[in-house]
Amino acid sequence: MLHLTLRQLKIYEAVARNLSYSRAARELHLTQPAVSMQIKLLEESLGLPLFEKLGKKIYLTEAGREMYRYSRAIAEQLVEAELVLAELKGMERGNLKISVASTANYFATQLLASFRQTHPQITLNLDVTNREALLGQLDQNEIDLAIMGQPPDGHDLIAESFMENPLVVIAAPDNPLAGQKNIPISRLAEETLIVREEGSGTRSASERFFQSHQIAPLTGLVMNTNEAIKQSVQAGMGLAVVSLHTVSLELETKRLALLDVAFFPIQRYWFIVHRKNKRLSATAQAFRQFLLDEGKAKKAF
Repeated sequence: MLHLTLRQLKIYEAVARNLSYSRAARELHLTQPAVSMQIKLLEESLGLPLFEKLGKKIYLTEAGREMYRYSRAIAEQLVEAELVLAELKGMERGNLKISVASTANYFATQLLASFRQTHPQITLNLDVTNREALLGQLDQNEIDLAIMGQPPDGHDLIAESFMENPLVVIAAPDNPLAGQKNIPISRLAEETLIVREEGSGTRSASERFFQSHQIAPLTGLVMNTNEAIKQSVQAGMGLAVVSLHTVSLELETKRLALLDVAFFPIQRYWFIVHRKNKRLSATAQAFRQFLLDEGKAKKAF
């Protein structure tokens, strides 16, 4: 393996291009002995002479010509790298890896589309997954940012709330409770609830809420997707506590009914989350700030 430094390559490129130690030294603002020393170290590292001296002039050897070609290519790559990094600082380019809790996907794609309108050169990598998988991705440093409900303690994360996430009770439009006003929360103990899988943030929040009010609705069905829950509720198989963001279309088209239950909605929040010690790129920082600015301007209920 060659042990070269960028400084040696830069000096070599200048000497080879000028075919002069003195001109290269002036160009690089170095002394001629310093330039000569770096070329000597480079030749020792390569095990081949790069220059030959005939009279008062120096010429490239065969190895010197090959090395000059590579040093020029490396110099061009470094210039390109500087331009790309400058563009990243200016938010002209970038790559962003985001994971979104499945419940948040109903609004996250709209936010991502708005962000990309002002940053069209950014490549977005979006993964929609459940809460458990999302926490695993954060733990393994596989993503830049995550959008989710309140993360649990003990994962060494920074979480910032950016938008309201009200949990509401939904029913089929022909359910006897639909249209009633100020339904007592105790009435839910007589109903069958359709819930998400164990580990779901929505399920955990609703269970804590019911416990605080000392009621225990019957769990009739467990579903691992919001779509399955909505279809089951529409079919009259029970009620469900869901994020309002997941049912806006169904409420608008009257395929589902929003129940007026006392103490609802349960007010929660969406969070933008990243590992505590992760150094966010300029792109990730820009998206984080975008969510904090845009999300808090939206009212979900």
